Amino acid sequence: MGILESKGGLQLLSVEMLLSRSLPLKAPLFISPIHSRSSLETLCQHLQSQGGGDRAVQLFSPLDPRAPVYTREGLAPLMTAIAAEPLEFPLALYVEAPAVQPALQRLVDVVAQLRHPEDGCPWDLEQTPESLTPYILEEAYETIDAIQSGDAAAIADELGDLLLQVVLQAQIASEAQQFTLKEVAQGIAEKLVRRHPHVFGDLQVNSIEQVKANWESIKAAEQGRSPAEVQHISHRMQKDAKRFPPIVAGLKLSKQAAEAGLEWSDLGGVWEKFYEELAEFQEALLNGPTEDQLAELGDLLFTLINVARWCQLDPSAALQKTNQKLIERIRIIEGKADRPLTDYSLQELDDLWNGAKQDLAHAPSQGANSQNGQHSLPSSAAEVSS
Repeated sequence: MGILESKGGLQLLSVEMLLSRSLPLKAPLFISPIHSRSSLETLCQHLQSQGGGDRAVQLFSPLDPRAPVYTREGLAPLMTAIAAEPLEFPLALYVEAPAVQPALQRLVDVVAQLRHPEDGCPWDLEQTPESLTPYILEEAYETIDAIQSGDAAAIADELGDLLLQVVLQAQIASEAQQFTLKEVAQGIAEKLVRRHPHVFGDLQVNSIEQVKANWESIKAAEQGRSPAEVQHISHRMQKDAKRFPPIVAGLKLSKQAAEAGLEWSDLGGVWEKFYEELAEFQEALLNGPTEDQLAELGDLLFTLINVARWCQLDPSAALQKTNQKLIERIRIIEGKADRPLTDYSLQELDDLWNGAKQDLAHAPSQGANSQNGQHSLPSSAAEVSS
């Protein structure tokens, strides 16, 4: 028997077919016939290696499939239960659907209820794809921080918050009849299969570099770009502008422009440009519309990023350190305050501020990457993914 798949999604497989190649474990599975204990043990080990070890399983006699011989919550408990038991072969093994499917469906149902026009949550109903975008970044950064902490419970919690953003976006899109979560999941699964021909096809690779090169080549073909276009500086710059936060992207873009020859002859030229942009920004603040003010502020910030590059400094790390320093000073001030800070005069707040500065100056250094349990984050989620 090869592979048969019923309309309900049940896969019917022979032991030989399952063991002969790495198959995506759709579920539920019905595997038969199993002719010996050694075949059963090998089968269970294979299923565990494929990520099916935590599924509920039932062992049947093919002659009477109405009454399972053994039922256990996982392959390991099953093997323990039958280790010393006499078994009559042939047998059949039934593996239930992964627990993630009903759990994910419950999340989808909960989000749909939150968005119900009559009985939903007013806050959730008010959200749009655009209003939710800040939360995607926020949850991504909190997930990275949890991963760096090594706290498994925190990682699971933050991954849940991040998953919620995906489900929410898909729910809103489905209400507008644009796409559904099913299309999102199918799309990424198909993309992964397409871009991994060395796993799902016959392509042979010998290094990670080859894997990356194949990925980029396939991606360029999908986007209708030629290999030459992908090598254009403007293409790489556009890619970085999309995948990194503005300060990180600005630093990367300035480096790429410099490598192409668009560079000052010395640091003095960068400082001249900085003061030129500062004057233009000040002028825009006095006389220009908001659009001009934003444009000049952007020019000023980009020039300051170039100053940092010339001085071999990381502007994101610098700003992150300043942010943390502000938090620490406020924490110290709040620890000393006996009433809300808004009730203090400016002079009193200034005295508290200077006291906090002195406290931090005399505090022992906790290292560059950790302050009171705070971990330094990558500049972007893209830095921890391929």
